[in-house]
Amino acid sequence: MATATVTTSNVTLAARLDRLPPSRYLRGLVARISLGGWFEYYDLFMTAYIALGLIKSGLFTATGFFDWAAFASFVAVMFAGMFVGTLLFSWVSDTYGRKATFTYSLLWYSIATFVMALQNSAFTIDLWRFIASIGIGIQLVTIDTYVSEITPKNARGSYIAFTNVVSYSAVPVVAAIAYLLVPHEYLGLAGWRWVVMIGALGAILIWFIRGDLPESPRWYEIHGQKEKAEAAMVDIEDRVRKETGRELPAPQVFAGESVATKGSWLEIWAPRYLSRTIMLSLFNLFQTIGTYGFAAWVPILLFKEGVTFVHSLEYTFVIAIFNPIGPLIAVYAADRFERKWQIVGLALGIAIFGLIFSQMKVPGLIILCGVLFTLAYTWFTCAFHAYQAELYPTRIRAQGVGFVYSWGRWSAIFVGFVIAGALKQYGTTGVFVLIALAMVAVAVVIGAMGPNSTGERLETLSS
Repeated sequence: MATATVTTSNVTLAARLDRLPPSRYLRGLVARISLGGWFEYYDLFMTAYIALGLIKSGLFTATGFFDWAAFASFVAVMFAGMFVGTLLFSWVSDTYGRKATFTYSLLWYSIATFVMALQNSAFTIDLWRFIASIGIGIQLVTIDTYVSEITPKNARGSYIAFTNVVSYSAVPVVAAIAYLLVPHEYLGLAGWRWVVMIGALGAILIWFIRGDLPESPRWYEIHGQKEKAEAAMVDIEDRVRKETGRELPAPQVFAGESVATKGSWLEIWAPRYLSRTIMLSLFNLFQTIGTYGFAAWVPILLFKEGVTFVHSLEYTFVIAIFNPIGPLIAVYAADRFERKWQIVGLALGIAIFGLIFSQMKVPGLIILCGVLFTLAYTWFTCAFHAYQAELYPTRIRAQGVGFVYSWGRWSAIFVGFVIAGALKQYGTTGVFVLIALAMVAVAVVIGAMGPNSTGERLETLSS
């Protein structure tokens, strides 16, 4: 797109946002938003670390197909709730704003999760897990949308990767807490209940840091609230200018660039976005098998291979320590290499490392392969979260991302049962062959259908 002469009348909010230099203020802003993701990831990965506790308590069994008492049902209802949240409620963020949706979805999750920790049957645990996961589904879509809209184009991938550094730091924390608490009972409550309640109570802390978060200026603009959009933009610019002590660079304005009006969900099926919607839906169907197939099941997979209850938690904790390292790599690489090809390469890496992991019997090699798998899938997560948020316009970004992301949640409802069946019939090797095939499918879909996106303005990508 050609550039145009800069005048006060044709400088868009997008141009002003995209010229912002790196700053502590923007990093701090993203960090505060990421704290919401921290508790969401605590909850997501908690599934794996309380699994053996739920089974040991007699509430769930390790295997079973479409059985409420099977651990697979606990995994399934989590993803069913996320499916409902992403598919049916992503419009809330586009309608009522990023900040409000971020705040109230987190509060929803926190309350429902605390109630779940007090339940005494597989059915009621699953019920409240489902309710809590609706809030998680809304939250994860909102965080990607929020961060992508308030950060400059040349660093967008790095900032979203940074959200994952913060979010994935929850994984070793919950793994350590589970290692210390799950095998024991305190004050008459099983250790797994304490793990759940700690996450639920901690999430409420975010309520008290939400006040200084700005709404997305792009969202205000799309909704015709021009004065609020300008005020939010000026505040961001002033804070960055004050911190850097320099005047901001001149904005880059593209000829013909304009601000669109509010959109509708049906727009994701328009010719401009149809291939992206199909591509990202297929991508999410397959990627969940690879990422959550490992993350939610690794303690049980180790246990079924003869690793003891305690040692399984120990190995898992060591592997979990490396979860934030993958996003740290992504912070460096996200905007230096084309996002599309990062996703393709990492998907193939996940497939290879998973297959090797399934053949390892020596503790050190088990941990090494688990670490390599973890580094690949956490970096992969950063890349695809940035990628899918870039491919829809602001007016329908949360709805578009919510729709395509929901297919990952849909497939994940059944993944637990499929993995449980594969584990029973074919052992851990069969599970990792399934994961590898899914990740090869991811590489093919993105490689064949995905557009390039790195360093492009959001409005250019979606125009």
